[in-house]
Amino acid sequence: MIEVSELTRRYGTLTAVDDLSFTVERGEVVGFLGPNGAGKTTTMRILSGYLPATRAKRLMVAGHDVLRDSMGVRRSIGYLPESVPLYPELRVDEMMRFQGKLHRMDRAELKGRIDTVLDRVGVLDRKKQLVGTLSRGLKQRVGLAVALLPNPDVLILDEPTSGLDPIQRGEVRRLISELSAEHTVLLSSHILAEIESMAPRVVIIHEGAKVADGDQASILTALGGGQGGHVAVEIASPLEASKISELMASLPGVSGVETGERLGIHQSFRVMGEGDLREDIGALAMTQSWALRELSWNRPTLEELFTRLVSGTLGTEHVAAAREAGAAPTAPAAAPAPAQSSGLSIEPVGQGGGSAKPLPLGTPGTAQPKTIYSLNPFDRGASRDLSKPVSVDAPAPVDLSPNSDGPEEDQEQRP
Repeated sequence: MIEVSELTRRYGTLTAVDDLSFTVERGEVVGFLGPNGAGKTTTMRILSGYLPATRAKRLMVAGHDVLRDSMGVRRSIGYLPESVPLYPELRVDEMMRFQGKLHRMDRAELKGRIDTVLDRVGVLDRKKQLVGTLSRGLKQRVGLAVALLPNPDVLILDEPTSGLDPIQRGEVRRLISELSAEHTVLLSSHILAEIESMAPRVVIIHEGAKVADGDQASILTALGGGQGGHVAVEIASPLEASKISELMASLPGVSGVETGERLGIHQSFRVMGEGDLREDIGALAMTQSWALRELSWNRPTLEELFTRLVSGTLGTEHVAAAREAGAAPTAPAAAPAPAQSSGLSIEPVGQGGGSAKPLPLGTPGTAQPKTIYSLNPFDRGASRDLSKPVSVDAPAPVDLSPNSDGPEEDQEQRP
C-alpha cells in the first residue's frame, strides 16, 4: 500500500530525508520511529501530497503515484498532522460536513458516516460544541475523526496521541489496533512505549536516514536485546558467594556470573547468558535448598536499544549478528532497497546509503557566482534536484556612496 524508494528531501544544504526506502503492506500497522528532527513529519507530508520531494525513485500510496497523481493520493488517505488543522469557529458536526464535501461525499452517506466516526473516537456527545472550545485532547480526537471520515485505504497519523491524557492514550491505542483490520496504518512517534503498544513492526530513522526496519522481536534480537539480558538473583545460603557463583556458572547457557552486594542475609548476583535462564537457576536453587528472594529476567527494552542506536553507541557486532541471522544490512555504498514487512534491516548510523550532503559553493577569497535555490516543485518535474543552486546574472552594481541618489532605475522613475 505504501512504497518509498530512494526518497530525498533537502532544504537548501540541509538534508531532512536522506535516500529513505521502505514499504508498508496492506493491513499493516507500522511505527515510524525517530528522535525529534529525524525527518518523520517531512516524510509523512511528502507521502500525503502536502510537500514535494527533492528526489525520489518511486513513491506510491494506495496504488497512486505521489509525484504524478497527488489528488488521487489525497482521495485515498486519511491524514492526521501533528498540529490538527481545525476551524475554531465551526461546530464539530459542521467541521465534519465541511470535510465530507471536500471529499465529495453525498449528503445521505455523510449524515450516517459523521455519527459513526464521532462515536468511534468518543466525541459524539460533543458534535454541537464549537471546535475552538474543545480541549487539546478532544481536538486531537476530532482530527482523527476527520481522517477516518472518507473511510480511506491508508491512514497516516503523525503523533496521534499528542496532547492526550493517559486514559485517552489507551483508548486511542486500542482504536488504532482495531483500525488495522480495515486500514493500512503508518504512524509516527518519538515515544517508544506508544509504538511498542500499537505497531508490531517499526522503521527507525535518524538524521533523515533509515537505521533499522523489522518487527520488534527481530530488532531487539539483532541489536543485542537477547545477548544483553541477564537474570537478577538474590539468594540466602550458608555457602560462600564464590561457591554459589561457581555453581551457577556451570549451568548450560551461562556465559558469566557477577557477584553483587550483600543485602542482609541475601547475596545478589547477575547471571548473563543465552536466553531466559530462570528455570535452570530455579532448579539449581531447589536442589541446593537455597532461599530465593528474587529471580527476575532483565533485558534491554526497545527504548534503550533505540537510544543506543541513534546515539551511535551501539556496537557494530550486533549488525554482524543480524547479518548472520539472515538479515540483509545495507552496505555503506549502496542505496537501501525497500524493506519487506517480514524482514529486518539494520544500518549503522552515519554509514547509510544516502548521497553525500552538498557543500557550499566556492571558497573564501575567490569570486563567487550569484546563485539562488529554486524550490518550485513544477520546474522540470520530479527529476529536478531542488537542492542544487542555480546561477543567475548578477544585478547591476548599485552606488551607495553618500553623494549618490540611489540606484539608476530608481532615479529614472522619479518625476
